Amino acid sequence: MSKTIFTGCATAIATPMHTDGSINYEEFGKLIDWQIENGIDGLVICGTTGESATMTDEEHREVIRYGIERVNHRVPVIAGAGSNDTAYAVELSKEAEKMGADALLQVTPYYNKASQRGLVKHFSAIADAVNIPIVLYNVPSRTGVNIGIDAYKELAKHPNITAVKESSGNMGTVAQISAYTDLDIYSGNDDEALCCLALGGKGLISVTANVAPREKHNEIMKFLEGKHSEALEIQKKLLALDKAMFMDVNPIPVKAALNIMGFSAGECRLPLCTMTVEQVEKLTRIMTELGLAGTIS
Repeated sequence: MSKTIFTGCATAIATPMHTDGSINYEEFGKLIDWQIENGIDGLVICGTTGESATMTDEEHREVIRYGIERVNHRVPVIAGAGSNDTAYAVELSKEAEKMGADALLQVTPYYNKASQRGLVKHFSAIADAVNIPIVLYNVPSRTGVNIGIDAYKELAKHPNITAVKESSGNMGTVAQISAYTDLDIYSGNDDEALCCLALGGKGLISVTANVAPREKHNEIMKFLEGKHSEALEIQKKLLALDKAMFMDVNPIPVKAALNIMGFSAGECRLPLCTMTVEQVEKLTRIMTELGLAGTIS
């Protein structure tokens, strides 16, 4: 199989919802098309930003299926198919592969956690069950478990495990992955993307790209093309927005930002709730300064 899934910036796309909490597929399709029209290099569907944690099994499958069909091979689709139940992750991963996903995002098991040996066994079981690339997702702030470098080295030996989304915030870990494995590295944090690229990363899986896909694509590609000063200028311009996307728990701010733009993203499902009036006002100011507010009709 081709090792590299994408180079550049992929959006961890939000899932728009109606006021009753049901999934707004019409708006989801509109958002997907707009992302691709604005130069995004890939889409991650049903990740953390997509609220997969509060979807029913049926919804999770249907959102992946709809997203793959709507994208229609225009950019790679990485389907979030992780779970803290290995057997369920295997089942969902096999189904996503049958639907036509280009790759799978596999988060570290949460709540029940796992030892490093357990992580290797968990991810290996999933990788053994499919024939498409797997992106390991390391986000210890949410899952309570971190993938250590020895586990990375072991997992990198599997032909189907080809990349990692590193959201630990530890550039030392990124440096070791780059030095000791052949895994493609994607930053999972917008404000650390250029640091990750400097250590050998291939790109970014972005939250901010939900509302600024062209700008985030340009930031990453300028750096990869060796135009470091231009990339840094874009990063400086977007830094306040990158930070604002995490002024509350993701994806609360990004859905608010999409609504400020003019999309009908709706609200997050409980237990995530809306931001304060002051937070929305601050986000609106930042987006207005960047010319992003009210741009979608």
